[in-house]
Amino acid sequence: MPRPARPDRASPYGRKTSRPKVDHRTRAPAREYELEALAGLEHVAATELDSVPLARDIRGPRFWYPGDPERLTRMKSVTAVYRVRGWDVPRPRGLLGHQQLGELTAFLREVVEVGGHTSFRIGAAGRESSVMQRIAEELQTALQLPHEPETGELLIRILPQQGGEGWDVLARITRRPLSARAWRECNMAGGLNATIAYAAHKLAGQRDNDRIFNPMSGSGTLLIERALMGPYDAMVGVDINPDAVRCAQTNIRAAKREIEVAHIDALHTGLPARSFDLVMADLPWGDAIGTHGGNEALYPAFLKEMHRLTSQRGRLCVITHEIRLFERVLAEQQKWNAHELFQVASGGHHPKAYLLSKT
Repeated sequence: MPRPARPDRASPYGRKTSRPKVDHRTRAPAREYELEALAGLEHVAATELDSVPLARDIRGPRFWYPGDPERLTRMKSVTAVYRVRGWDVPRPRGLLGHQQLGELTAFLREVVEVGGHTSFRIGAAGRESSVMQRIAEELQTALQLPHEPETGELLIRILPQQGGEGWDVLARITRRPLSARAWRECNMAGGLNATIAYAAHKLAGQRDNDRIFNPMSGSGTLLIERALMGPYDAMVGVDINPDAVRCAQTNIRAAKREIEVAHIDALHTGLPARSFDLVMADLPWGDAIGTHGGNEALYPAFLKEMHRLTSQRGRLCVITHEIRLFERVLAEQQKWNAHELFQVASGGHHPKAYLLSKT
């Protein structure tokens, strides 16, 4: 016969009082990290960082985090995440001291255990100096990793401390930039940076019932980034270039998503009016894809056809580096209202993203 449960003496009602749930990860030692975002997308990165559980003491791109660093490698709006540690030395030469070099080696070994790096490189002002070369030689021996100055996977940045007199060492926790998505098996000239695609979707609005159209879909970046973000009602991409369609299909399979992509001219789809609630477009910039002269005719025709295809309360998000042309075309029409979402620095370009709604 089972014995009756003993009353909890701490409770006047003979019941056990519940204990507050504590996330065991908060007991782990926190480590300092720094995010790297494309210039112009820092606000998007800050918003995403706010959603990371346990991230604390956030100071711009720097923060402390006690959890599994794998969670940080799943951030979509940043190009890299670095572990950070500072040394109270007046010059980088101080990192060659016996104690400091041992601490630096231990710090970098922890990062290698996370990322599985197979080589390293140093990114710092004066990296060709004798001091930096000596640091590289010592680390090559201590870490037993080859020093590959141009292509090393473990990127080590050595910077003077902000507001301090010492030096910080930042070590990228992944082998490749986070913008180099794992699903990208096919690249095309002029392909959109995935972090820009993610930011555009976030700022254009993410709705579960959206019917989404991606004209001139290229290698599929805008399609795949949205498919990985969550539910939607329908999504279709088209491109006039059959090689681009095949490239997008390759990447879609790698992302393990089902998205329809067709070899069709975006301006002559034959689709009925008001077929979509959101159109996401990375228009030709006139360098890698298209020409400036061709864009003079393309941009007005594009706005007219997307107005036909978009629902009454639909949105059109446009990314382009042809800023003067696009803003002139906007000023010459009366069917769309537009506002700027962001301007970003990427690969020597400074494209803008605009969100348009019907007047």
